[in-house]
Amino acid sequence: MSLVGSSSIQFLGLDLSLTSTGFSTNGITGRISTPTKGAERLYLISNNIISLIKEHAINVVIIEGYSFASSNSQAHSIGELGGCVRMRLWENEIPFVDVPPTSRAKFATGRGNASKAEVISSISAKTGKVFAGKGSDDECDAWVLEQMGLTHLGLSDWDWNKEQISALSKIDWSALDLITNKVG
Repeated sequence: MSLVGSSSIQFLGLDLSLTSTGFSTNGITGRISTPTKGAERLYLISNNIISLIKEHAINVVIIEGYSFASSNSQAHSIGELGGCVRMRLWENEIPFVDVPPTSRAKFATGRGNASKAEVISSISAKTGKVFAGKGSDDECDAWVLEQMGLTHLGLSDWDWNKEQISALSKIDWSALDLITNKVG
């Protein structure tokens, strides 16, 4: 049995944030937030992600990679969160694909340097989906990440242009390809 072309594969798109981690699975988006700080916050966010994975029988996580161009004071903290989440995924034998932020932006808009607002605008114009309010950019980014995985397997319900699809070539899909080859 092959996962390609079937509904057997379940993606979770994740845009990690200390204040509003965006997620998307089956096109439904949401946010994980907690008022806590420090190690407790890292634990609670990663634990909520693992709970989502179990609840929705997720096969693979598509996670936004680190932004090496960032110069804000939160870079170390977001790195800690990314490390905790990746460790928990590994611990639970959940394969994940890291997507560079520029690839996510290019897939959404056709330009790798598009702003968060441009990503939301482009996706809303294309799909009619409305992303509004606090954390809307995190939810939109998570939705885009999920769509990238679906598109890689030819399962997206949306038509993406050549420029957008070219963003997929900069991603190491081996974790996803390994899953589809095992089952196929």
